[in-house]
Amino acid sequence: MKTKRISICNIPVDALTMQQTLEIIDTAITNNKPVHHVVVNAAKLVNAQKDAKLKESIVNCDIINADGQAIVWASRILNNALPERVAGIDLMENLVAMAAGKGRRIFFLGAKEEIVKKVVEKYTATYGSSIIGGYRNGYFKKEDESEIAKQIAASKSDILFVAISSPKKEIFLDTYKAEINMPFIMGVGGSFDVVSGLVKRAPLWMQKSGLEWFYRTLQEPGRMWKRYLFTNTEFLYLLMKAKTKQLLVKQPETIEA
Repeated sequence: MKTKRISICNIPVDALTMQQTLEIIDTAITNNKPVHHVVVNAAKLVNAQKDAKLKESIVNCDIINADGQAIVWASRILNNALPERVAGIDLMENLVAMAAGKGRRIFFLGAKEEIVKKVVEKYTATYGSSIIGGYRNGYFKKEDESEIAKQIAASKSDILFVAISSPKKEIFLDTYKAEINMPFIMGVGGSFDVVSGLVKRAPLWMQKSGLEWFYRTLQEPGRMWKRYLFTNTEFLYLLMKAKTKQLLVKQPETIEA
């Protein structure tokens, strides 16, 4: 399936719905064609402007979805509207259900040991143990990364979910995807915390209203308020700058024959 890829503040994003994304991934896994997936939100877009490795790891991905509602709004402001938000946690949950129905195996990497174990236990209780290819917590040193990549590859799983903070997870996947050699790999951020029950997800109305970040701040004010204050402000600045540049671009004059 050919997809339209747009640019938002110099970061590419695929114009895909959730269903289209699932279909592309399903086809890729069936055909054993490796796909590296990433989601982009306002914070990641802002950080990618200053972190060359993070930006490169995003650009190198086969599928780039809009995780945050702010990205969808930005696309509309820039007159190149994305069809909808494809939240990483929703995509992950859909892929787990799909894996259970198609006999696929998943490796879970990330979060604290007790959190990733709870995720595995929950999915095992819901779908059976056959979907579990393996798991490991996300606390390791850089010198251990190659060995961990080999461990993941040895599991012969079909799907890898990595729940580690940015930019570490994006750079890890970009660096070791050939060594991991798995049909589908994806960074899922804090999704394991939500699935395990450690963190509650915002109500649906807040998700649709683009207020999920505010709900997170209410849950963890000490850690989140500075992050969202600065990144959201920078994102608005970048968006205004991009829109101004767009408006200033001179349209070619029409010359009648």
